[in-house]
Amino acid sequence: MDRAAGGRVPYGKELVLDLHGYNPEVFNREDLGRFFKELCDLIDMERHDLYFWDYEEEQEEYDKAPDHLKGTSAIQFITTSNVTIHTLDVLRKVFINVFSCKEFDESVVIAFTSEWFDGKVINKQVVMRL
Repeated sequence: MDRAAGGRVPYGKELVLDLHGYNPEVFNREDLGRFFKELCDLIDMERHDLYFWDYEEEQEEYDKAPDHLKGTSAIQFITTSNVTIHTLDVLRKVFINVFSCKEFDESVVIAFTSEWFDGKVINKQVVMRL
């Protein structure tokens, strides 16, 4: 990676991506697992543990939760850091972070993710980590 402002060599970068209007029917643990696999293959990242936090098998808790909490969070650890996702089912929003000390093409991640979730990118930021 090139030197950042101030002459520091970046440790890595993080892509912060927000999508709205995604298709919640395609979202489940199986599809999300495939999303992580295909994304990591696409940007040449080696996957490790994958963890979910959701309301699976807790329908009563899901029904009681406010709309801004109804969804799934998951983290896919990769050799060089992680990929995280938070979904809001009712609000039809997806929040994704890709953080790695290994270089990746953020435009590839953005295009793949917006197509996968059939959503509109409303915010994208790249943060250089120093």
